[in-house]
Amino acid sequence: MFYLSLIEHTLRLPPHLLHLPVDEAIKSELETLFLDKVIAKLGLCISVYDIRSIKGGFIFPGDGASTYTVEFRLIVFRPFIGEIIVAKLKESDASGLRLSLGFFYDIYIPVHLLPTPSRFEAIPNTRNQGRWIWDFGDAEEAQSEEPRFVIDGSDPIKFRVDSVIYPSIPLEQPENSKPFAPMVITGTINYDGLGPVSWWEEAEMIQEDE
Repeated sequence: MFYLSLIEHTLRLPPHLLHLPVDEAIKSELETLFLDKVIAKLGLCISVYDIRSIKGGFIFPGDGASTYTVEFRLIVFRPFIGEIIVAKLKESDASGLRLSLGFFYDIYIPVHLLPTPSRFEAIPNTRNQGRWIWDFGDAEEAQSEEPRFVIDGSDPIKFRVDSVIYPSIPLEQPENSKPFAPMVITGTINYDGLGPVSWWEEAEMIQEDE
């Protein structure tokens, strides 16, 4: 899920940072440039881990800043296909689920990757919001007043990474569309052991009783 990535970058150090020790000033500028940013094919930058080398320090004519070539390592978030991750529910609508890790929010579970069969139960007087229910078991139990297998955000959700994509920046953003996300994770919970963790804790208790 997390990796160390070695990067070389030519850095312009602004004059207002020149009173600091060079390594401290460069780390501050690297954090401004990279933290919470997505680098395509590399992932979401979480932290500057260390600085391996600093070269240069040139000041070009007419520019009060100094320029350095810096080699450093970043901690990046980049899950691999098939990885199992635990997240929390952020949104639930007719198109599926949106999950959050606290620092990353563009995780989607589309309808076809929910447990089969599942149904959507809308919340009255809301815009396309509701909860998903897994109709596991016999038909009578599935139609009971209070379903057992509900995705309502009350407990963490375990999912498997199905894909990680880095969309191109659109030239135009359609009106009422979702904000652009530079990295999107698609997950699935349509396998044993996945979904709200309480589902499988309950299953283990039933097996122990038997």
